[in-house]
Amino acid sequence: MTSEIIGFIGVSFVVISYGLLQFKKIKSGSISYDLLNLIGASMILYSLFFNWNFPSFVIQVIWILISVYSLFHSKK
Repeated sequence: MTSEIIGFIGVSFVVISYGLLQFKKIKSGSISYDLLNLIGASMILYSLFFNWNFPSFVIQVIWILISVYSLFHSKK
C-alpha cells in the first residue's frame, strides 16, 4: 500500500536524523536536522490517516510542532 511506503520512508528520515545526530554528523537545531524530522513526521502522519492510531498521531503532531518551532527560531 502506498501510504505504508510513505510512512516507512518517513520513519527512515526520523531514524536517519537521529543516527546522524548521535554520530555527530549533524547538529541538533540545524536546518537539516529539523527538516529531516519535519518531513519524516509529516510522512508518518500521512500514513496514519489510512491506518489510524491515535497515540502515534499525537506524537507526530508534537514532533512536527517542535520541528517547525525550531526552524523558525533557529539562529543559523
